[in-house]
Amino acid sequence: MTRMRRLAALLPIGLGVIGLALAGCTTGFSYISRNYVALTPQVVTIGCKEPYEVYDNRQLRRMLIVSDALREYAGCNLSEVRIDPVPEATRVKRFRTAARAYLDETVREDCRITGETVFDPLKSEFAYACDAPIEKRGTVVPRLPGRNPGLNQQ
Repeated sequence: MTRMRRLAALLPIGLGVIGLALAGCTTGFSYISRNYVALTPQVVTIGCKEPYEVYDNRQLRRMLIVSDALREYAGCNLSEVRIDPVPEATRVKRFRTAARAYLDETVREDCRITGETVFDPLKSEFAYACDAPIEKRGTVVPRLPGRNPGLNQQ
C-alpha cells in the first residue's frame, strides 16, 4: 500500500518534468518559426563538401544553420563513402565552420560570431556582430544559391 502512495506522489512530479520538457521543445519551435520561417534558405558547403542550409536574419544578426539527418548520423565525407567513427565529435566544429564560411561568402569577413545556441543535433543558431550598420529591409545583398538553384533561375 505504501508503494502505491509513493508512486501516486511521484506522478505529478513526473508529469511536471514532461510538461517542462515539452514546453522547451515548443519554445524552440516557436522561436525558430517566428524568426526564420519567412526567410529563403541559402546553401554553404564546407571542407567536407557537404551542404548546410543557412537562414540568415540580417535584421537580428542571427543565422540558423540546418544540417541533414543522414550526415549527422554518419558524419562528414559521405560523398567519399567514408564514415566518421564519431560524428558527434565533429558536429560543433562543422556547424561553426559553416557559419564562418557563410559570413565570408556573403562578403562579411569583418563580422564575428558572438554566440551560439544549439536547438538540436540538426539546428544551431549563431549570433554575429559586424562593424557596418544593419541594412534596411529590401536592401540588395550578396546571396548564395538555395538547395535547388536551377529552379529559381527560370
